[in-house]
Amino acid sequence: MKDRISLKLARRIALAAQGFADSRPAGPIDRRHLNKVLSRIGLLQIDSVSVVVRAHYMPLFSRLGSYPRDLLDKAANSKKRSLFEYWAHEASFLPVETYPLLRWRMERASRHKEMYTGLAKWAQQNKRLIDDIYSEVVARGPVAASDIDGAKGSGGWWGWSDEKHAFEWLFWAGRITTASRRGFERLYDLPERVLPAAIYNAAVPQAADAHRELLRISARALGIATVGDLRDYFRLSPADVKGRVEELVESGELLPVRVEGWSQQAYLHTGARMPRKVEARALLAPFDPVVWERSRAERLFCFRYRIEIYTPAAKRQYGYYVLPFLLGDTIAARIDLKADRPAGVLRVQAAYAEPGAPAHTAEALADELRLMAQWLELERIEVVPAGDLAPALKDTLAS
Repeated sequence: MKDRISLKLARRIALAAQGFADSRPAGPIDRRHLNKVLSRIGLLQIDSVSVVVRAHYMPLFSRLGSYPRDLLDKAANSKKRSLFEYWAHEASFLPVETYPLLRWRMERASRHKEMYTGLAKWAQQNKRLIDDIYSEVVARGPVAASDIDGAKGSGGWWGWSDEKHAFEWLFWAGRITTASRRGFERLYDLPERVLPAAIYNAAVPQAADAHRELLRISARALGIATVGDLRDYFRLSPADVKGRVEELVESGELLPVRVEGWSQQAYLHTGARMPRKVEARALLAPFDPVVWERSRAERLFCFRYRIEIYTPAAKRQYGYYVLPFLLGDTIAARIDLKADRPAGVLRVQAAYAEPGAPAHTAEALADELRLMAQWLELERIEVVPAGDLAPALKDTLAS
């Protein structure tokens, strides 16, 4: 086993760990394919922005190609669910088997820790309302926050009403969970009425054991990573992982290595694949595990990436909702994309090539955009002539 890894090999290891060294399925895509992706990447970060499609649908498309989106909906919302929602790498869909590994976070949240400071302070002052809302869920669940009188919001912290604060605290504390969604709004119920009985009643591991297992999941999903990368996957604190990485090294599950150009110590998962070539072609959501930790994306791909949704339009460098384009084992381009559903158009509002992008980048990107338009049931693609890649992309799509 190598103890010094080239940057190019590190990229291939990381992409293989995320499933990009495999070809997309040739036939119909079903729940087995979804489960295979989730077993690799461990979770899907949930995001409400739907400029193209909500971000949690995208990692499956990036790895599987055009798949029925209700596949994910059923896995997260049906009685035979295989996914549940909780705070992992932000709000996330996770395999139900991960539920016991996050009970320590729920227990800490119940003591007003391991959550947003503002919510914790609010909860300490509003215990009676929290108990009242919990009783409502017991009696009426599944129920949305907006179904409770007064839950419309009054412009306070995050614009939430007191009732919405109570729902969110109960969710953090694990006393309620998401049963399903109405549009994008959560419908809450008791976890014992939502989760499979074997999962809900499973033994709860000690926090140190759970942290170690979450690091194992992170290490498999990343392939090669720094301690910071491993922690970030499930938002673990330095105190949570103290001594845990060393234990995984001692057990032979992680191998300390040096990666070309990285100043930090890296760790290679001993089961990681080391492909000679990765021939990926994928548009990535801003919250895809390949790029969600921006410093890691910069270290691996020499790709500086920031989401500019909250940047004033005049100050944006690349656009409102920019997706990186993975080609081979490099990020070859980025495009500002929008799904104009009323018009049936997938709009490329800007397209930029990265330094050293392959000559066939426009052609490969055009193919991926055609696939995305078909997946989103949009009739055509229109390219605005903004960005250095836009003219070639427009010509390719027109041919």
